Amino acid sequence: MVIRYQDFTPQMLTPGGFLKVATYEALQVAVDAANDWVKENGIHVLNIETLLLPNIWSRFEEGSSDTSLGTSGDSPSQWHQVVRIWYADG
Repeated sequence: MVIRYQDFTPQMLTPGGFLKVATYEALQVAVDAANDWVKENGIHVLNIETLLLPNIWSRFEEGSSDTSLGTSGDSPSQWHQVVRIWYADG
């Protein structure tokens, strides 16, 4: 048995800009996508968790699987809620 994970992140709808805040899908969209993925693929779920991760949409980051997500007290940070499913493969 191999343990794996799959993340479901609300996607950016409109990017931020000068004096404009980015907008994102509701968390429920990610939850629905996770439910569909589990049903469609017959996934053996081990655990489901929500993560709160900083700056995953920053151009300097690699998304929810990035092992080093940066924050700093001197610059603004955006935190994103992510659904992570841990599952058994094989």
